[in-house]
Amino acid sequence: MHALRFEKIGSLDELSIREIPVPGPAAGEVLVQVKAAAINPSDIKNVQGKIHGTTVPRTPGRDFAGIVTAGPKELMGKSVFGSGGNLGFGRDGSHAEFLTVPARAVLPLPRNASFEQGAGIGVTYMTAWAALVNSAQIRKGETVLITGTTGNVANIATRIAHRLGAKVFGTVRSTADLAKVGDLPVEVWIDLQTTELADGVRAATAGRGVDVVFDVVGGAMFEKCLQSLALRGRQVAIASNPEPRVSFNLVDFYHNESRLLGVDSLKLDFEEAAEILRLLTPGIESGDLPLPKVQAYPLVRAPELYRAIASSSLKGKPVLVP
Repeated sequence: MHALRFEKIGSLDELSIREIPVPGPAAGEVLVQVKAAAINPSDIKNVQGKIHGTTVPRTPGRDFAGIVTAGPKELMGKSVFGSGGNLGFGRDGSHAEFLTVPARAVLPLPRNASFEQGAGIGVTYMTAWAALVNSAQIRKGETVLITGTTGNVANIATRIAHRLGAKVFGTVRSTADLAKVGDLPVEVWIDLQTTELADGVRAATAGRGVDVVFDVVGGAMFEKCLQSLALRGRQVAIASNPEPRVSFNLVDFYHNESRLLGVDSLKLDFEEAAEILRLLTPGIESGDLPLPKVQAYPLVRAPELYRAIASSSLKGKPVLVP
């Protein structure tokens, strides 16, 4: 079979399409004929050596959709999708014509999804759910501020929060960006070009602040988000760009009895990932959570797509089709 491979960690120049044997599923595993596999930013970081625990040689790729061709009888021939575990890091991933995963890692493809759309769900949707539901434990009637609201993860997080009955606050970099927000269910928009984040939040909440902040930006936004929290509010962080180190007033933090939570989707094992995807599926099939907008490319173009994502010259959600 054809697969994207890298023999050494550290450079995208190590990537190439190679011919390798079709893997054989072990006991309790399935062999999936990959019909589509998304490329995520973490896949690029994986090859570059920015993620610990990767072993080589390796086929990268975390998200997939396809057809079960070997494994338990009840799964044979089923259209499935999945993500999670050490896929693409400690075991060969989805950027290939076939892959093996534990049988518990695959779920039925949502009825309204194509293989390409199913492959685009994985990491993006799981991260949003893990942050808001698993970590922040958001509740109906609470207020939640989501930064970088028009980005992929934040977009889905906004819809999850709204579906769970929360009031959503969003941010835009400028007034002009408000014309691009579409149908996002945000009740309060804060224009960061004209308004300090915490000031905008306090003004919209009669000085109280929000119950939850989902910060997908970090860096200079980190402390501003903390300043937006209500008493005993929870802040979830998933990134910090471009600066990994942040600072904040610790006295204000503990006087407010704030909670700080970190979420890393790489820590979700196959079972945890499958459970999140199972809980997301009803919302996807009902249309409450929109299917991802993806752009399909042949597997052979994977090396150039990795480089384009690394240089920020590729927009949208790329999906490889073997």
